[in-house]
Amino acid sequence: MSHHNAKIGWRSAAALVLANMIGTGAFTTLGLQLEWISSGPALLLLWAAGGLVAWCGAVSYAELGTRLPRSGGEAHFLGEIFHPLLGFLSGWVSLTVGFAAAVALSAMAVGHYLAAWTGWPPMLTAAGSIVLLSLAHSLGTRQSSRLQNVLTGLKLLVVLALGVAGACLPAPVHAEVDWSIRSADVLWSPGAGVAMISVFYAFSGWNAAAYIVEEIDQPRRNLPRALVLGTLLVSGLFLLLQYGFLRQAGSAALRGQIDVAQVAAEAMFGPATGQWVSVLIGVLLLTGISAMIWVGPRVVRAMGDSHQLWRTFGELTAAGIPLRATWLQGGISLFLVFTSSFERVLLYSGFVLQLFTFLAVVGLLVLRARTARSAGYSSPLYPLPQLVFLAFSAWSLGYLLVNQPLESLLGLLNVVAGLVAYFFDVRGSE
Repeated sequence: MSHHNAKIGWRSAAALVLANMIGTGAFTTLGLQLEWISSGPALLLLWAAGGLVAWCGAVSYAELGTRLPRSGGEAHFLGEIFHPLLGFLSGWVSLTVGFAAAVALSAMAVGHYLAAWTGWPPMLTAAGSIVLLSLAHSLGTRQSSRLQNVLTGLKLLVVLALGVAGACLPAPVHAEVDWSIRSADVLWSPGAGVAMISVFYAFSGWNAAAYIVEEIDQPRRNLPRALVLGTLLVSGLFLLLQYGFLRQAGSAALRGQIDVAQVAAEAMFGPATGQWVSVLIGVLLLTGISAMIWVGPRVVRAMGDSHQLWRTFGELTAAGIPLRATWLQGGISLFLVFTSSFERVLLYSGFVLQLFTFLAVVGLLVLRARTARSAGYSSPLYPLPQLVFLAFSAWSLGYLLVNQPLESLLGLLNVVAGLVAYFFDVRGSE
């Protein structure tokens, strides 16, 4: 989408991966996982598996991106490999869930993180931040990428500092966690499958660089490097962070909490400093919301080339702002904030997003079967990473369907709504 041909190198692309991966999930999902699993080793194994699966996804997308080098991520891959309908559905999911639900989750998290400081109910802060940031983007203040890089750097520092502090400071006496290896048997329980969806959600964003393939310099070399290195770095940081949270706060204090970093920070540094850490995380999550409110509508716009519905929503104002798309996305986010709990939105969106990345990786197997090896990047150890990715995804999607049927069905309902929209879209453009 850049008008000049200044392309980005692998470092900037990797920074984009980091900026996208380090978000709400890392600071919120542990408390929900503890509702399903209380074993320390089992939880850390789930996070390690999340990193492994993200890496398997990253090498798959790196190959997809170099074989089908156009920006747009899954929507482009699925439309090319299978059928335009799947591409359309993927874009639909990207708008309604990928961005809108992620904005809703981040906003709810911000509400919880800032609650101690503002004294407002979390839902009010959540709704207010979505409305204000959507307004700001409607007026067309485009934050410079430099600011985005500084904030990403800050986010990295916060995660690193919290992780290191959590791992190195002496653990409080009352912070109890079951660290016995015996307790890891729980990994085969249905709860582990459900908890895994929230781990996948925390890792989502590993595919970010694949959305802007066209803007990367020498993508054949730089896209895989950005995706793989970004993913590995984040996996290490996440493991350290969750280990630190567990060690400092203990299972009981974190179970069911959304603002896990605040609970852990207060255990480490005392209430006053803990509150500042909390405000800092709240602000960083706000910048993440701002980025999603800026990028989401542009994804709609990019799809406008092929579909009437998106063209209508992606129309730019005189100032060059996709106003309708911005408020469509904002409206969906607000609806989710007002109607659902954090955990429900998390599982519902996690289910749908995992479903489409699952299909994209199946798409790579199909592409490989159809065509000979390309001159582009090819995934190491093919087809092992792909099979690992598909196996883990199928396992957690299956468990989620059985154990949380409501959230799964809401996710599938969203896809059905997309089907209806596609049908009207095709009829409208005939």
